[in-house]
Amino acid sequence: MDKNYDINAEQLKELLEGEQTINLIDVREDYEYEDDNLGGKLIPLGELPERLDELEALKGQPIYLQCRSGARSGKAKAFLMAQGFENVHNVTGGIMAYRELENQ
Repeated sequence: MDKNYDINAEQLKELLEGEQTINLIDVREDYEYEDDNLGGKLIPLGELPERLDELEALKGQPIYLQCRSGARSGKAKAFLMAQGFENVHNVTGGIMAYRELENQ
């Protein structure tokens, strides 16, 4: 199985509610994060190249990327994979899908 598979909001919810801490990276902008976040580390997509060293220690570990809808986190996933990261997962639907799931 591909180590870089995507997950959906329901799978992220299960991970966040689990007992293990996960490496969740939020690639939205500061103002978006301030309005609503899931507790992930904020590294806006545009800052990812110069902040890559902050993620070096996570190489080989599962990294979950999240944004508003899944588009920016998809780009972040492709960038990290190009930099040699494996086990990188995009949260499809992003925080919008996560909040929709919570409101059901």
